[in-house]
Amino acid sequence: MPEACNGDVEIAYETFGSDLDPPLILLHGLGSSMLVWHEDLCEGFADRGFFVVRMDHRDSGLSTVLAEGARYTLTDMAADAVAVLDDAGCEQAVVCGYSLGGMVAQAAAIAFGDRVAGLVSISSHTGEHGVGDPTPEALAALTAPPAATVEAQVEADLAGYRIWSNPEWRNEQAEREYLERSYRRAWHPGASQRQFKAAARSGSRAEALGSLDVPALVVHGSIDTLIGPDAGRRTAELIPGAEYLEVEGMGHELPPQVWAPIISAVTALSARIAWRSPNR
Repeated sequence: MPEACNGDVEIAYETFGSDLDPPLILLHGLGSSMLVWHEDLCEGFADRGFFVVRMDHRDSGLSTVLAEGARYTLTDMAADAVAVLDDAGCEQAVVCGYSLGGMVAQAAAIAFGDRVAGLVSISSHTGEHGVGDPTPEALAALTAPPAATVEAQVEADLAGYRIWSNPEWRNEQAEREYLERSYRRAWHPGASQRQFKAAARSGSRAEALGSLDVPALVVHGSIDTLIGPDAGRRTAELIPGAEYLEVEGMGHELPPQVWAPIISAVTALSARIAWRSPNR
C-alpha cells in the first residue's frame, strides 16, 4: 500500500480506476478508516470515470498514530490529504468527505483552494455552535470512552449504529463483519479523541465557507441524529452556489441504499468543473 508523507506523518492510501481520469479523494469520518468507503462504492465512482483515492487520516487505520496529547487541527489533516494528492500525482481533485472527513474537506477548500477542483461535504458540519446538534443519546454514544477489547468495541459501535442509522436499511451482520475487518487491520483506542479535539479546536468555518469559489455539493440524511440535517442545509447555504441533496431516510451512514444517488450527484458536480489540463 502506498504512503504519502506530510512531515513526520505518514498517510496510507489506495487507488481505484485509471490515473488518466479526474481524481476524487475520499475522506472518512471520526474513529473509522478508509474502509468506510466500501470497495464497491469506490469501484462505482471509478466506473463513472473517476480516479479514486481513499486514505486513512492520521490517528486512523495504517497511517501514523500520534502520541497521547498530540495537538493538531482540521487544516493539518487537510494538509495530509494534499500530501496524498502530491504522492498520487494529482494536481487537483474533487475532495469528498464524510462526517469528520467533510470537515477536513471544507478545511482543504479553505486552505488549499488551488488543489480543490470540487468540494463534496457529506453528513458534516460547519463548526458553528447550535447547528446540527446530536440527540443526547447519540452524543453519549459518540463520546463514550474506548472499550477495553476489540470485541467490546465492536459491540459499542453496533450500539451507536442502532442510534443513528435507518433501522430498515441496516444489515447488522455486514456491519459486524466490516467492524471486525477494520479492527483486525488496525485498532487505536483513544486515537479518535485526538481527532475529535482537532475538530473542536478548529472552530467555526462559517465566514471562510462564505468566501469559497469552488463547485460544491452538500449531502445530508433526512433522519441523521448524530449531525442533524440542519447542519447540511447550513453548509449549503453558506457556500456560494452549492447544490444541496437531502437523502430521504438516510441517517448518519453510508449504506448501499445511498450509493447510487451520491455517485450520480458527484458525477454531475464533476461535469461542472473546468478541470485544468493536465490534471496531474
